[in-house]
Amino acid sequence: MADEADGTPRGPGGRGFYGAVTVSERGQISLPAQARRDLGISPGDKLLVLGDPAQGLALMTVDKLLGNMDFSPVLKSVVREQMGEAGEPGSKSGDGSG
Repeated sequence: MADEADGTPRGPGGRGFYGAVTVSERGQISLPAQARRDLGISPGDKLLVLGDPAQGLALMTVDKLLGNMDFSPVLKSVVREQMGEAGEPGSKSGDGSG
């Protein structure tokens, strides 16, 4: 794994390790600033939380996931429903509070 000038360890394909985060009592985490900069994540952006019992959680922006979901029209439909047809939040809360 090579280190970039910013100190972020990099693996194949530019994958990075940005450190560890702590889950608050309310279930919240803060994304490391360098990860937000590198991945173009801005305040107000919507992230999808994906889970696999064997591998854990992954976060992905809606546009990245929808761009990679040609193989799964059912899942694509569910995501669009959750986010609203125009990419706006649906009626269900995604912040873990509801």
